Formats: sequence, structure tokens, C-alpha cells
Amino acid sequence: MRLHFTERFFDDYESLPERLQNRTDRALGFLLENFRHPSLRAHKLEGQRDPEGRDIWAASVTDAYRFTFAIDKDAEMYILYRVGPHDIERRPS
Repeated sequence: MRLHFTERFFDDYESLPERLQNRTDRALGFLLENFRHPSLRAHKLEGQRDPEGRDIWAASVTDAYRFTFAIDKDAEMYILYRVGPHDIERRPS
């Protein structure tokens, strides 16, 4: 799998302090290595879908920060939508 970053993800990422950017980089590495890595605590967001109809997932960066993404199996990529405080799960894409 590979990563596809949306513009909104880049905007969110750039607004994070450097230490949280580093933690996000680490979490994305875990995502590429093993979707089920225990520290990610990846879970599907109930009733949330992206514009293409794919389920939206959330995974942990820290206890208080998350990133959201969808899985495009045909293109073999994770589409990254948001990164930020836990409440991004309310508006994940």
C-alpha cells in the first residue's frame, strides 16, 4: 500500500507542532507496515463515508490526536483526510 495525502491533510499537518508532526510520521509508518499495529488502534468510523463511498477510518497519533483515512483497495493506497485533535472524527473528510 502507499499513502495519498489530501490538501486538507497537508493543511492540518502543517498546523501541528513539530513534535506532533514527528508522531504523525511515526504513526503513518506503522500504518504502512501493519494496518493492525496496536498503537494505531485503527477503527472504522460508524456511518462515515468519503465522497467515493469508501468507509472512513481513524487511527491514533497520540491519546489526544488522530488521523482519518479511507482505503482504496483497487489503487492499493490509503487516502489521508485529516489529522488533529480527537474531535476531527466529527468531520473526518
